Formats: sequence, structure tokens, C-alpha cells
Amino acid sequence: MRRMIIDTDTAADDSFALLVGLLHPEASLEAVTIVSGNVDFAQQVQNALITIQAAGRGGEVPVHLGAEVPMARPWYAASAHGDGKGNHDFPVPEQAPSDEPAASALVRLVNENPGEIDVVAIGPLTNIATAVLLDRDFASKVRQLWVMGGCDNSVGNVSAAAEYNFFVDPEAADIVFRAGFDVTVVTWTLTLKRALWDRDQLAEIAAIDTDLARYFTILDTPNLEFNEGVAIQGSTHPDSLTAMLLVEPSLITASSRKFVAIEHHSELTRGYSLFDDRPERNAPNATVIDDVDAAGFFESYKRLLAAGSQ
Repeated sequence: MRRMIIDTDTAADDSFALLVGLLHPEASLEAVTIVSGNVDFAQQVQNALITIQAAGRGGEVPVHLGAEVPMARPWYAASAHGDGKGNHDFPVPEQAPSDEPAASALVRLVNENPGEIDVVAIGPLTNIATAVLLDRDFASKVRQLWVMGGCDNSVGNVSAAAEYNFFVDPEAADIVFRAGFDVTVVTWTLTLKRALWDRDQLAEIAAIDTDLARYFTILDTPNLEFNEGVAIQGSTHPDSLTAMLLVEPSLITASSRKFVAIEHHSELTRGYSLFDDRPERNAPNATVIDDVDAAGFFESYKRLLAAGSQ
């Protein structure tokens, strides 16, 4: 059982990652922390609460409000997710967010349970960097930090240089990768190779016909339509892949130790993530997931959705 906190900017695939934490038999989701990212901040909060309710866990997992803007820059919105909940009207969640701020909750929970809690960071790293600034020993007390971000020296999804999460708050990413976490990185590059689900696969999910499968389809549709408009043939699932690899590490087929650094001075290459596998040049500071069992990931996620109430 992996005890975890998910730090999220709750759009569709973030919600699918939350379902891993909420429903997977090897996961114990201790808290959700919200960070400014893909959609309007208040909407992100509601999306997380809606997902907790959809999983039948309403009121069981606290949701903490975090940074509403990046550390040193204006908010930069993405356009790939609509409102993050499939542009659908769901019942208003009964659960309200916690009064305890996200960074404070991160520090408290990790200090109460040193070496026992994994943090899964699937949005910009503002909350995680803030926790580091609140407690300089925070990194050493987190069991593992799993980061969805970067593009392993290849083309990003915001610019030619950068993936969204690192682009939005490169200063925060720089702090995090210098802080000394035991960090594992799942990149956008890997997503396009191994976590892209085409219409045939999505039809398999729709055919499951549980409440959760129907919820998945509603949330996933705007991302699918956006991707097809930019010649990506399927919906992308980097966040749920990151969460699933934590609880099912047997899905990892290749990984490597690399030095990872984030560019935060240049506007031309803002958010660029340098991945260097030459230890004689730069000492490795991260484990990078190089390949996964894509079919196994898809089957594991289908099992999760099949467990939903009819």
C-alpha cells in the first residue's frame, strides 16, 4: 500500500490520476492539493471534489487549496481540456475544501509521517517548491516524489522547448529539482509514445458501461477532440500513467538515472528541461522513466473503471 498525496491542477487526466489514488487497491490517498494550472483555479477545486464524489469517497479525502499563480509569473492557461470536467454539469459536491493551505498540509503530513508518504505532482510545481521553502528538510522526509513534466530534450506541448507544467512555473521546477528529493520523472515524450489512447481503445472503455467508465468518457472527450485537431490521434494520459506507475511499478520496463535541470532565465527556452545522462558531466538527480508496458497500463486502467458501480 502506497500512501500518497496528489498535487494537481485538476483537468481531465488529473481526475483520472485521482481515481488511481482513490480506488486502486495498492493506493492510500491521504490528501489532494490544488495548484494553479490548466483551468480556472476555482474550477480545478470543484473538479477534484467532483471526482472524489464520483469515486464514492466524498468527505474521506481532504482537498487543500494551494498557489493560485506561479511563483514569479502570471498564470498561463492551457486550451486542451475545456473546463476540465468535460464541459458537463455534475451535481454540486457536498464536500468543501479544507481551510489548511496546500503547502502547509504537505509539510505537516510529511513531518507527521517521515519517509512514509509519496507525493505525486502532476501540475506545475508551485506547491511543492513552496513546501521546500517552508521546510528545507521537506525533500528528505518525502518517501518519493513523482513528477509529470518535461520532454527529455525533445519538442514540448507548449513551445518547441517546453512541456506545460515546467513552462508555467519554471522557477518552482528549478527549486524542486535542486532540493534533494528522491524524484522520478514521467515525461510528455513518454506520454506520446505509451499513454496515447486511440478511439478504438476509448470505445473499449465506453463498453465497460459502469458509472466510472461513463464519467471517464465525459471528461475525456474535450481532450480527444483537441488532440485530433492538432494531429494527435487519441487522448493523452500522462497524469494517470504517473499515478499508476507508483502503485504498479511492474509496468516500468526501462528507466535511467539522469541529471535534470529546468531553464528559467531565457524566454526563448522558458521551461526547457535538460536531461543529461553523462554522470561525468553532471551527477544524476532523478530517475527518468524511459519506457513502460503501454498495453498493461491500459488494461490496469480499464480494471479500475470496471470496478465502478453500475
